[in-house]
Amino acid sequence: MALALKALLGAVVVLLIALLAKTRNYYIAGLVPLFPTFALIAHYIVGSERGTADLKATVLFGLWAVLPYLGYLGSLYVLLDRLPLIPALGAATAVWLALAVLLVLGWGRWHGA
Repeated sequence: MALALKALLGAVVVLLIALLAKTRNYYIAGLVPLFPTFALIAHYIVGSERGTADLKATVLFGLWAVLPYLGYLGSLYVLLDRLPLIPALGAATAVWLALAVLLVLGWGRWHGA
């Protein structure tokens, strides 16, 4: 049941993005994915199952996790002037993936995880 509820929540978010993209304030569609829906779920689970110290570590990692997203947005902004939409999205996603891998590897080294 919980899995179905999460799937429904994801579908509602996608629908909201699609609807906002058709309005005169289309740019708000870029804000919706940043609502901390899944972060709230993750923080609740970690906080209730692992305790405050592990939750604080998760929150700190989340702060650093903004960097791959910024890399994605920055590269997509630049690439949209140079590539068609789909290749630009693919390349920006590759930038996100590379930065995310570096973050995870670096986090493991810095925090001994």
